[in-house]
Amino acid sequence: MTDSYSVHGIRTPLITSGSDLAGVLIQAVSRTGAGEFQSGDVLVVAETAVSTVEGGIIALDGIVPDGESLRLARKYSLDPRLVQCIRAESDEIVGGIPGFLLCMKHGTLLPNAGIDTSNAPPGCITPLPRNPNRSAACLMHEIERRTGARIGIVIADSRTHPMRAGCSGVAIGCAGIPSVIDARGRRDLYGKELHVTRQALADNIASSAEIVMGEADESTPAAIVRGLGIPITDTIGIETIAASECLFMGLLEKSR
Repeated sequence: MTDSYSVHGIRTPLITSGSDLAGVLIQAVSRTGAGEFQSGDVLVVAETAVSTVEGGIIALDGIVPDGESLRLARKYSLDPRLVQCIRAESDEIVGGIPGFLLCMKHGTLLPNAGIDTSNAPPGCITPLPRNPNRSAACLMHEIERRTGARIGIVIADSRTHPMRAGCSGVAIGCAGIPSVIDARGRRDLYGKELHVTRQALADNIASSAEIVMGEADESTPAAIVRGLGIPITDTIGIETIAASECLFMGLLEKSR
């Protein structure tokens, strides 16, 4: 990777179900300091925008909660209709605190199964894209087809982290670049060999983009990260680990 890079937020009109996401971003990027897509760029796109164009928005008025959702709603002070959606989107409910359920989905821990109530129409929620890696790959190929630029794609969400206030970006879908760079075997400043260090490349890129994308009414659902010098390949996917190898999941399992 290079010693310097730049991050350019991409402001767009309101994105709705069925919008041509590639076309919207190609037009919008021309109005930024980035000028146009260039081969080697990494495009970060908010998961809400991806899910919205894929028709993922759910109206809560049509949701009828069952008995288990009513129970969890009372226990954790949540809308029972939202709980019903969270359960449908989750692989497993691990626990919760008032206002949130801690869930397993797509091989990771996350609150409320990643369902967004912000930046969704009134009375609606936006779940995560059904297959974020496939969404990333499709967007990568479509932008290359239209512009000739070979770019990487990161589908990003914002997450909290244990014992830390605030949110930061995390990659939930990735295409064109490795999600993780293995630093094992390299040596530190004192010559000691690294045995466990692996850089979460896609997550780090997502976090850098979140700074310019924002979380509220910025209308900036994407960003270009330029100058990283990462080769663009046909790599697709987010690398995860088994729950048994995860420090946090291991502690949760022991306490259950």
